[in-house]
Amino acid sequence: MSAWQLDGEAATQAFAQALAATAPAPAVVHLQGDLGAGKSTLARAWLRALGVTGTVRSPTYTLVERYPVPGGEALHLDLYRIGDVGELEFLGLDDVVARLWLIEWPERGADALPRPDLRVALSLSGNGRSARLEALSPVGERWRDALAAQGRLPGLPEPKP
Repeated sequence: MSAWQLDGEAATQAFAQALAATAPAPAVVHLQGDLGAGKSTLARAWLRALGVTGTVRSPTYTLVERYPVPGGEALHLDLYRIGDVGELEFLGLDDVVARLWLIEWPERGADALPRPDLRVALSLSGNGRSARLEALSPVGERWRDALAAQGRLPGLPEPKP
């Protein structure tokens, strides 16, 4: 597991760009952290890094937003408001093949979600945020290693092992 300090919006954007540039396809990412930790901010920057233009909505009330991206579709889910995992059936995601799944509050979706490749745990830290990456599959391990191989990312301090 490695940790990155994201001091401000520019650092979050740089981190999202690095994640987008190294992401395998398909990829499933769990975004975890308390309310206000920056999950939606990171997801928005990530989608922008993939070329999404126009409004990037938070799926807080819609539960899922879909975006066309090169090579397929990106899904951004926010499961904070679901009361029961059975509610996911109404989203019609069972047969979806997406290039990228960004899932906030994945613990509320339990086993009804695709297995994750990477967990990004965000927390408030100093004047910014801390992002910890944890690989959760062999694909995630290769992804994490590819990100680490880039070395220091522009605008970010070295990751902490």
